[in-house]
Amino acid sequence: MPMPRPRFRILRRSRALITSREQWRGRMVFWCGALLVGLVSTAFAKLADLATETFRHLSAGGTSPWLLLALPAGFISSGWVAQRYFPGAQGSGIPQAIAARALEGEERRLYLTLRIAAGKFLLTLWGLLCGASIGREGPTVQIGAAIMLASARVGHLAQAKGLILAGSAAGIAAAFNTPLAGIVFAIEEMARTYQSRTNGLVLSTVVIAGIAALAISGSYTYFGEAVAYGNFPRDWLLVGVVGIAGGALGAGFSRSVLSLTRRIRRWKLAPGRKLVVVAGAAGLAVAVTGLLSGGMAFGTSYGEARLAVQGEQLPASFFLAKLLATLASTVSGIPGGLFAPSLSVGAGLGNLIGGLFSASLSFAAVLGMAAYFAGVVQSPMTAFVIVMEMTATQEHALPIMAAAMLGFGVSRLLSPEPLYHGLARLWLADALKLRRREGAA
Repeated sequence: MPMPRPRFRILRRSRALITSREQWRGRMVFWCGALLVGLVSTAFAKLADLATETFRHLSAGGTSPWLLLALPAGFISSGWVAQRYFPGAQGSGIPQAIAARALEGEERRLYLTLRIAAGKFLLTLWGLLCGASIGREGPTVQIGAAIMLASARVGHLAQAKGLILAGSAAGIAAAFNTPLAGIVFAIEEMARTYQSRTNGLVLSTVVIAGIAALAISGSYTYFGEAVAYGNFPRDWLLVGVVGIAGGALGAGFSRSVLSLTRRIRRWKLAPGRKLVVVAGAAGLAVAVTGLLSGGMAFGTSYGEARLAVQGEQLPASFFLAKLLATLASTVSGIPGGLFAPSLSVGAGLGNLIGGLFSASLSFAAVLGMAAYFAGVVQSPMTAFVIVMEMTATQEHALPIMAAAMLGFGVSRLLSPEPLYHGLARLWLADALKLRRREGAA
Protein backbone atom coordinates (compact mmCIF):
# COMPACT_ATOMS: atom_id res chain seq x y z
CA MET A 1 0.00 0.00 0.00
CA PRO A 2 1.54 3.35 -1.01
CA MET A 3 2.65 5.65 1.80
CA PRO A 4 0.86 9.02 1.99
CA ARG A 5 2.83 11.87 0.50
CA PRO A 6 4.53 14.28 2.90
CA ARG A 7 2.24 17.13 1.79
CA PHE A 8 -0.87 15.12 2.68
CA ARG A 9 0.61 14.11 6.05
CA ILE A 10 1.19 17.78 6.85
CA LEU A 11 -2.39 18.65 5.80
CA ARG A 12 -3.81 15.90 8.00
CA ARG A 13 -1.73 17.03 10.97
CA SER A 14 -2.74 20.66 10.43
CA ARG A 15 -6.42 19.69 10.15
CA ALA A 16 -6.18 17.71 13.40
CA LEU A 17 -4.62 20.70 15.16
CA ILE A 18 -7.40 22.98 13.91
CA THR A 19 -10.43 20.73 14.45
CA SER A 20 -9.44 18.79 17.59
CA ARG A 21 -11.70 19.73 20.51
CA GLU A 22 -9.03 18.69 23.00
CA GLN A 23 -6.45 20.90 21.31
CA TRP A 24 -8.78 23.91 21.41
CA ARG A 25 -9.66 23.23 25.05
CA GLY A 26 -5.98 23.28 25.95
CA ARG A 27 -5.39 26.48 23.97
CA MET A 28 -8.32 28.26 25.61
CA VAL A 29 -7.11 27.31 29.10
CA PHE A 30 -3.58 28.44 28.21
CA TRP A 31 -4.79 31.77 26.81
CA CYS A 32 -7.02 32.37 29.83
CA GLY A 33 -4.10 31.61 32.15
CA ALA A 34 -1.82 34.05 30.33
CA LEU A 35 -4.55 36.70 30.38
CA LEU A 36 -5.04 36.14 34.11
CA VAL A 37 -1.32 36.61 34.73
CA GLY A 38 -1.50 40.01 33.03
CA LEU A 39 -4.61 41.08 34.94
CA VAL A 40 -3.27 39.92 38.32
CA SER A 41 0.14 41.53 37.70
CA THR A 42 -1.48 44.85 36.83
CA ALA A 43 -3.79 44.77 39.85
CA PHE A 44 -0.79 43.85 42.01
CA ALA A 45 1.17 46.84 40.68
CA LYS A 46 -1.65 49.30 41.39
CA LEU A 47 -2.35 47.93 44.88
CA ALA A 48 1.37 47.93 45.69
CA ASP A 49 1.58 51.62 44.78
CA LEU A 50 -1.49 52.28 46.93
CA ALA A 51 0.05 50.40 49.88
CA THR A 52 3.27 52.40 49.56
CA GLU A 53 1.40 55.70 49.46
CA THR A 54 -0.73 54.67 52.45
CA PHE A 55 2.41 53.92 54.45
CA ARG A 56 3.87 57.30 53.55
CA HIS A 57 0.67 59.01 54.66
CA LEU A 58 0.26 57.10 57.93
CA SER A 59 3.94 57.43 58.88
CA ALA A 60 4.22 61.17 58.13
CA GLY A 61 6.54 60.51 55.21
CA GLY A 62 8.45 57.78 57.04
CA THR A 63 9.48 59.96 59.99
CA SER A 64 7.11 58.84 62.76
CA PRO A 65 8.91 57.39 65.84
CA TRP A 66 6.06 54.86 66.17
CA LEU A 67 7.69 52.99 63.33
CA LEU A 68 10.18 51.58 65.83
CA LEU A 69 7.28 49.50 67.19
CA ALA A 70 5.11 49.17 64.10
CA LEU A 71 7.73 47.68 61.76
CA PRO A 72 8.88 44.84 64.06
CA ALA A 73 5.22 44.00 64.74
CA GLY A 74 4.43 44.09 61.01
CA PHE A 75 7.41 41.90 60.11
CA ILE A 76 6.57 39.35 62.81
CA SER A 77 2.91 39.15 61.78
CA SER A 78 3.82 38.76 58.10
CA GLY A 79 6.39 36.05 58.81
CA TRP A 80 4.02 34.17 61.13
CA VAL A 81 1.11 34.18 58.68
CA ALA A 82 3.41 33.03 55.87
CA GLN A 83 4.87 30.22 57.96
CA ARG A 84 1.51 29.11 59.37
CA TYR A 85 -0.84 29.43 56.40
CA PHE A 86 1.28 29.92 53.27
CA PRO A 87 4.53 27.93 53.62
CA GLY A 88 6.59 28.45 50.49
CA ALA A 89 5.50 32.08 50.10
CA GLN A 90 8.44 33.55 52.03
CA GLY A 91 11.09 35.67 50.37
CA SER A 92 11.36 36.71 46.75
CA GLY A 93 9.50 33.95 44.92
CA ILE A 94 12.02 33.61 42.10
CA PRO A 95 14.06 30.91 43.95
CA GLN A 96 10.84 28.94 44.52
CA ALA A 97 9.98 29.10 40.81
CA ILE A 98 13.51 27.94 39.91
CA ALA A 99 13.26 25.10 42.46
CA ALA A 100 9.84 24.07 41.13
CA ARG A 101 11.26 23.64 37.62
CA ALA A 102 13.80 21.17 39.06
CA LEU A 103 11.09 19.16 40.83
CA GLU A 104 8.66 16.72 39.25
CA GLY A 105 4.91 16.19 39.39
CA GLU A 106 3.09 16.96 42.62
CA GLU A 107 6.28 18.15 44.36
CA ARG A 108 5.96 21.39 42.40
CA ARG A 109 2.86 22.13 44.48
CA LEU A 110 5.12 22.75 47.47
CA TYR A 111 5.93 26.16 45.99
CA LEU A 112 3.51 26.84 43.14
CA THR A 113 -0.18 26.71 44.01
CA LEU A 114 -2.95 29.27 43.76
CA ARG A 115 -3.15 29.31 47.55
CA ILE A 116 0.53 30.21 47.86
CA ALA A 117 0.08 32.79 45.09
CA ALA A 118 -2.80 34.40 47.00
CA GLY A 119 -0.71 34.49 50.19
CA LYS A 120 2.22 35.98 48.31
CA PHE A 121 -0.03 38.66 46.84
CA LEU A 122 -1.58 39.70 50.16
CA LEU A 123 1.53 39.46 52.34
CA THR A 124 3.69 41.45 49.92
CA LEU A 125 1.10 44.21 50.05
CA TRP A 126 1.13 43.97 53.85
CA GLY A 127 4.94 44.27 53.84
CA LEU A 128 4.77 47.42 51.70
CA LEU A 129 2.06 48.81 53.96
CA CYS A 130 4.47 48.29 56.87
CA GLY A 131 7.35 50.04 55.07
CA ALA A 132 9.52 46.98 54.31
CA SER A 133 12.22 47.54 51.70
CA ILE A 134 10.79 45.01 49.26
CA GLY A 135 9.43 44.92 45.71
CA ARG A 136 6.57 43.14 43.98
CA GLU A 137 8.49 41.84 40.96
CA GLY A 138 9.87 38.62 42.45
CA PRO A 139 6.47 37.79 43.97
CA THR A 140 4.88 38.45 40.57
CA VAL A 141 7.18 35.78 39.09
CA GLN A 142 5.99 33.18 41.61
CA ILE A 143 2.37 34.22 41.15
CA GLY A 144 2.62 34.06 37.35
CA ALA A 145 4.32 30.66 37.47
CA ALA A 146 1.65 29.33 39.86
CA ILE A 147 -1.19 30.55 37.61
CA MET A 148 0.32 28.95 34.51
CA LEU A 149 1.01 25.68 36.35
CA ALA A 150 -2.61 25.62 37.54
CA SER A 151 -3.68 26.24 33.93
CA ALA A 152 -1.59 23.25 32.86
CA ARG A 153 -3.43 21.01 35.31
CA VAL A 154 -6.87 22.28 34.29
CA GLY A 155 -6.17 22.05 30.56
CA HIS A 156 -4.15 18.82 30.75
CA LEU A 157 -1.24 20.63 29.14
CA ALA A 158 2.22 19.14 28.84
CA GLN A 159 5.49 21.05 29.21
CA ALA A 160 5.00 22.06 32.84
CA LYS A 161 8.58 23.36 33.02
CA GLY A 162 7.99 25.53 29.97
CA LEU A 163 4.77 26.90 31.44
CA ILE A 164 6.50 27.81 34.70
CA LEU A 165 9.08 29.63 32.59
CA ALA A 166 6.35 31.36 30.58
CA GLY A 167 4.43 32.47 33.68
CA SER A 168 7.62 33.84 35.23
CA ALA A 169 8.47 35.84 32.10
CA ALA A 170 4.94 37.18 31.80
CA GLY A 171 5.04 38.28 35.43
CA ILE A 172 8.18 40.36 34.90
CA ALA A 173 6.90 41.77 31.60
CA ALA A 174 3.55 42.85 33.04
CA ALA A 175 5.01 44.13 36.32
CA PHE A 176 7.33 46.66 34.67
CA ASN A 177 5.85 46.97 31.17
CA THR A 178 9.12 45.45 29.93
CA PRO A 179 8.27 42.61 27.53
CA LEU A 180 11.83 42.14 26.24
CA ALA A 181 13.20 41.97 29.78
CA GLY A 182 10.61 39.32 30.66
CA ILE A 183 11.75 37.10 27.79
CA VAL A 184 15.46 37.64 28.50
CA PHE A 185 14.89 36.99 32.22
CA ALA A 186 13.19 33.67 31.46
CA ILE A 187 16.07 32.51 29.28
CA GLU A 188 19.00 33.87 31.28
CA GLU A 189 17.93 33.64 34.93
CA MET A 190 15.17 31.04 35.15
CA ALA A 191 16.33 28.47 32.58
CA ARG A 192 20.03 29.42 32.31
CA THR A 193 19.81 28.12 28.74
CA TYR A 194 17.88 28.61 25.51
CA GLN A 195 15.33 25.94 24.64
CA SER A 196 13.67 26.30 21.25
CA ARG A 197 10.71 24.13 22.32
CA THR A 198 9.64 26.60 25.00
CA ASN A 199 10.39 29.92 23.29
CA GLY A 200 6.94 29.95 21.67
CA LEU A 201 5.26 29.40 25.04
CA VAL A 202 7.25 32.20 26.64
CA LEU A 203 6.68 34.65 23.79
CA SER A 204 2.94 34.00 23.47
CA THR A 205 2.39 34.21 27.23
CA VAL A 206 4.30 37.49 27.45
CA VAL A 207 2.29 38.93 24.55
CA ILE A 208 -1.10 37.93 25.99
CA ALA A 209 -0.23 39.07 29.52
CA GLY A 210 1.22 42.29 28.10
CA ILE A 211 -1.95 43.03 26.14
CA ALA A 212 -4.01 42.64 29.32
CA ALA A 213 -1.67 44.98 31.21
CA LEU A 214 -1.65 47.56 28.42
CA ALA A 215 -5.44 47.52 28.23
CA ILE A 216 -5.60 48.60 31.87
CA SER A 217 -2.52 50.75 32.41
CA GLY A 218 -1.65 51.88 28.91
CA SER A 219 1.89 52.19 27.57
CA TYR A 220 4.33 53.79 29.97
CA THR A 221 8.00 53.89 30.95
CA TYR A 222 8.43 52.80 34.57
CA PHE A 223 10.94 55.49 35.61
CA GLY A 224 9.98 57.95 32.90
CA GLU A 225 12.36 59.02 30.16
CA ALA A 226 15.82 59.66 31.52
CA VAL A 227 17.55 62.92 30.63
CA ALA A 228 20.85 61.05 30.33
CA TYR A 229 23.71 62.19 28.15
CA GLY A 230 27.27 60.90 27.95
CA ASN A 231 30.46 62.69 26.97
CA PHE A 232 32.74 60.17 25.31
CA PRO A 233 35.51 59.15 25.51
CA ARG A 234 35.74 60.97 28.87
CA ASP A 235 32.72 59.17 30.40
CA TRP A 236 34.13 55.71 29.69
CA LEU A 237 36.04 56.14 32.96
CA LEU A 238 32.70 56.77 34.68
CA VAL A 239 31.31 53.57 33.09
CA GLY A 240 34.29 51.61 34.42
CA VAL A 241 34.14 52.99 37.95
CA VAL A 242 30.35 52.58 38.25
CA GLY A 243 30.52 49.07 36.78
CA ILE A 244 33.23 47.91 39.18
CA ALA A 245 31.66 49.58 42.22
CA GLY A 246 28.20 48.23 41.38
CA GLY A 247 29.52 44.71 40.88
CA ALA A 248 31.49 44.74 44.14
CA LEU A 249 28.56 46.12 46.11
CA GLY A 250 26.13 43.68 44.48
CA ALA A 251 28.43 40.76 45.27
CA GLY A 252 28.65 41.87 48.89
CA PHE A 253 24.87 42.02 49.13
CA SER A 254 24.45 38.60 47.49
CA ARG A 255 27.04 36.91 49.72
CA SER A 256 25.53 38.50 52.81
CA VAL A 257 22.02 37.29 51.97
CA LEU A 258 23.17 33.73 51.30
CA SER A 259 25.40 33.59 54.39
CA LEU A 260 22.81 35.06 56.77
CA THR A 261 19.99 32.92 55.36
CA ARG A 262 22.01 29.72 55.86
CA ARG A 263 23.02 30.74 59.37
CA ILE A 264 19.41 31.48 60.29
CA ARG A 265 18.30 28.08 58.93
CA ARG A 266 20.97 26.29 61.00
CA TRP A 267 20.16 28.23 64.15
CA LYS A 268 19.08 25.78 66.86
CA LEU A 269 15.95 27.50 68.11
CA ALA A 270 12.25 26.66 68.17
CA PRO A 271 10.64 27.80 64.86
CA GLY A 272 8.20 30.16 66.54
CA ARG A 273 10.85 31.80 68.69
CA LYS A 274 13.29 32.02 65.78
CA LEU A 275 10.66 33.77 63.64
CA VAL A 276 9.95 36.35 66.33
CA VAL A 277 13.64 37.07 66.93
CA VAL A 278 14.69 37.24 63.25
CA ALA A 279 11.64 39.08 61.86
CA GLY A 280 11.47 41.43 64.86
CA ALA A 281 15.18 42.30 64.65
CA ALA A 282 14.94 42.81 60.89
CA GLY A 283 11.89 45.05 61.28
CA LEU A 284 13.67 47.12 63.92
CA ALA A 285 16.76 47.43 61.69
CA VAL A 286 14.62 48.66 58.77
CA ALA A 287 12.83 51.13 61.08
CA VAL A 288 16.07 52.60 62.41
CA THR A 289 17.66 52.78 58.95
CA GLY A 290 14.54 54.33 57.45
CA LEU A 291 14.24 56.96 60.18
CA LEU A 292 17.93 57.89 59.93
CA SER A 293 17.52 58.32 56.16
CA GLY A 294 14.56 60.66 56.64
CA GLY A 295 12.11 58.03 55.38
CA MET A 296 13.91 57.52 52.05
CA ALA A 297 14.86 53.87 52.68
CA PHE A 298 11.32 52.62 53.31
CA GLY A 299 9.36 50.72 50.66
CA THR A 300 10.66 50.44 47.11
CA SER A 301 12.17 53.97 47.14
CA TYR A 302 10.68 54.38 43.68
CA GLY A 303 10.35 58.15 44.11
CA GLU A 304 14.02 58.56 45.01
CA ALA A 305 15.17 56.34 42.13
CA ARG A 306 12.99 58.25 39.69
CA LEU A 307 14.51 61.55 40.89
CA ALA A 308 17.99 60.12 40.30
CA VAL A 309 17.03 58.97 36.81
CA GLN A 310 15.66 62.45 36.10
CA GLY A 311 19.01 64.00 37.11
CA GLU A 312 18.31 65.20 40.66
CA GLN A 313 21.02 64.96 43.34
CA LEU A 314 20.27 62.47 46.15
CA PRO A 315 21.88 62.44 49.62
CA ALA A 316 25.23 60.64 49.52
CA SER A 317 24.13 58.15 52.18
CA PHE A 318 20.93 57.10 50.41
CA PHE A 319 22.32 54.08 48.56
CA LEU A 320 23.91 52.64 51.72
CA ALA A 321 20.77 53.12 53.81
CA LYS A 322 18.68 51.51 51.08
CA LEU A 323 21.08 48.57 50.79
CA LEU A 324 20.97 47.90 54.55
CA ALA A 325 17.17 48.17 54.68
CA THR A 326 16.88 45.78 51.72
CA LEU A 327 19.30 43.30 53.29
CA ALA A 328 17.33 43.26 56.54
CA SER A 329 14.02 42.87 54.69
CA THR A 330 15.38 40.06 52.50
CA VAL A 331 16.69 37.88 55.34
CA SER A 332 13.67 38.53 57.58
CA GLY A 333 11.60 35.74 56.02
CA ILE A 334 8.68 37.95 54.99
CA PRO A 335 7.33 37.69 51.42
CA GLY A 336 8.76 40.32 49.10
CA GLY A 337 11.22 40.74 46.25
CA LEU A 338 14.32 42.81 45.67
CA PHE A 339 14.14 43.98 42.03
CA ALA A 340 12.86 47.51 42.70
CA PRO A 341 14.90 48.07 45.89
CA SER A 342 18.05 46.89 44.08
CA LEU A 343 17.41 49.29 41.21
CA SER A 344 17.01 52.07 43.79
CA VAL A 345 20.33 51.17 45.43
CA GLY A 346 22.01 51.20 42.02
CA ALA A 347 20.47 54.55 41.13
CA GLY A 348 21.73 56.03 44.40
CA LEU A 349 25.22 54.61 43.89
CA GLY A 350 25.44 55.92 40.33
CA ASN A 351 24.07 59.29 41.43
CA LEU A 352 26.83 59.63 44.03
CA ILE A 353 29.65 58.62 41.65
CA GLY A 354 28.25 60.84 38.89
CA GLY A 355 28.44 63.82 41.24
CA LEU A 356 32.07 63.03 42.05
CA PHE A 357 32.89 62.90 38.33
CA SER A 358 30.83 66.03 37.50
CA ALA A 359 29.00 63.89 34.93
CA SER A 360 25.34 63.68 33.97
CA LEU A 361 23.61 62.49 37.15
CA SER A 362 20.87 60.86 35.12
CA PHE A 363 23.36 58.94 32.98
CA ALA A 364 25.34 57.84 36.04
CA ALA A 365 22.16 56.69 37.83
CA VAL A 366 21.16 54.53 34.85
CA LEU A 367 24.65 53.00 34.75
CA GLY A 368 24.49 52.33 38.49
CA MET A 369 21.16 50.56 38.18
CA ALA A 370 22.49 48.23 35.49
CA ALA A 371 25.81 47.53 37.24
CA TYR A 372 24.46 46.94 40.74
CA PHE A 373 21.48 44.86 39.59
CA ALA A 374 23.79 42.71 37.44
CA GLY A 375 26.06 42.34 40.46
CA VAL A 376 23.22 41.16 42.69
CA VAL A 377 21.50 38.66 40.37
CA GLN A 378 24.43 37.94 38.01
CA SER A 379 22.18 38.18 34.96
CA PRO A 380 23.77 40.96 32.88
CA MET A 381 21.49 40.72 29.85
CA THR A 382 18.39 40.99 32.03
CA ALA A 383 19.99 43.93 33.85
CA PHE A 384 20.74 46.09 30.83
CA VAL A 385 17.56 45.21 28.94
CA ILE A 386 15.29 45.95 31.92
CA VAL A 387 17.09 49.22 32.69
CA MET A 388 16.91 50.42 29.08
CA GLU A 389 13.20 49.57 28.86
CA MET A 390 12.43 51.22 32.20
CA THR A 391 14.29 54.44 31.44
CA ALA A 392 13.95 54.74 27.62
CA THR A 393 17.73 54.98 27.18
CA GLN A 394 18.23 52.74 24.14
CA GLU A 395 20.55 55.35 22.62
CA HIS A 396 23.01 54.60 25.46
CA ALA A 397 22.83 50.84 24.95
CA LEU A 398 26.58 50.28 24.64
CA PRO A 399 27.72 51.99 27.89
CA ILE A 400 24.79 50.43 29.82
CA MET A 401 25.77 47.00 28.49
CA ALA A 402 29.39 47.65 29.46
CA ALA A 403 28.42 48.66 33.00
CA ALA A 404 26.22 45.57 33.38
CA MET A 405 28.95 43.26 32.09
CA LEU A 406 31.54 44.82 34.39
CA GLY A 407 29.15 44.50 37.32
CA PHE A 408 28.53 40.86 36.45
CA GLY A 409 32.22 40.06 36.00
CA VAL A 410 33.30 41.64 39.28
CA SER A 411 30.42 40.02 41.15
CA ARG A 412 31.21 36.58 39.69
CA LEU A 413 34.81 36.90 40.90
CA LEU A 414 33.79 37.91 44.41
CA SER A 415 30.66 35.76 44.76
CA PRO A 416 30.73 32.68 42.47
CA GLU A 417 27.27 31.47 43.53
CA PRO A 418 24.35 33.39 41.91
CA LEU A 419 21.92 34.66 44.54
CA TYR A 420 18.63 33.25 43.23
CA HIS A 421 20.11 29.86 42.41
CA GLY A 422 21.80 29.67 45.81
CA LEU A 423 18.47 30.34 47.51
CA ALA A 424 16.73 27.87 45.15
CA ARG A 425 19.05 25.13 46.40
CA LEU A 426 17.79 25.75 49.93
CA TRP A 427 14.17 25.33 48.79
CA LEU A 428 15.16 22.17 46.91
CA ALA A 429 16.83 20.84 50.05
CA ASP A 430 13.58 21.39 51.97
CA ALA A 431 11.66 19.46 49.30
CA LEU A 432 14.14 16.57 49.44
CA LYS A 433 13.92 16.43 53.24
CA LEU A 434 10.14 16.22 53.00
CA ARG A 435 10.43 13.46 50.37
CA ARG A 436 12.75 11.40 52.64
CA ARG A 437 10.48 11.95 55.64
CA GLU A 438 7.44 10.76 53.72
CA GLY A 439 9.41 7.80 52.33
CA ALA A 440 10.49 6.77 55.82
CA ALA A 441 6.89 6.99 57.06
